[in-house]
Amino acid sequence: MPYLIDGHNLIPKVGLRLDSVDDELDLLVRLQEFCRLRRAQVEVYFDGAPAGQAITRKAGMVTAHFVRKSSSADAAIEARLVKMKKTAKNWTVVSSDARIQRAAGAVQAGSMSAEEFAQEMVKALSRGLTKSKSDSVLSPDEVEEWLVFFDKRGR
Repeated sequence: MPYLIDGHNLIPKVGLRLDSVDDELDLLVRLQEFCRLRRAQVEVYFDGAPAGQAITRKAGMVTAHFVRKSSSADAAIEARLVKMKKTAKNWTVVSSDARIQRAAGAVQAGSMSAEEFAQEMVKALSRGLTKSKSDSVLSPDEVEEWLVFFDKRGR
């Protein structure tokens, strides 16, 4: 099942801190593992990209959208739902924001709160750890690519 996720809404629900320098990267690594274990597709949206850094990056089954400061992740998710038209019903929107949940319902997409999704992630990740501790979530090249990307954003 594919998901549209409000990233900053989910970060504190999975035990990460929004004030951490690597909060987005840490969430992306966890989402990558979740997608591998569940064979799921995720599009995650983050607010507040600095000027000139509103971009989209893809790694495996995770697509990260960094939304410019003059907009919001909520607005980007709503626009994505509208653009999907009838196929939106195949997606689940993850946000604890009632407005976004209503927008999902309006196009017949599923919705779940960030808390509910965090519980699903924990279940999947804990099962994955018991099955194989040696599997790598990201290749060393992918980790380096994300680190370079986040280093550039911080400047």
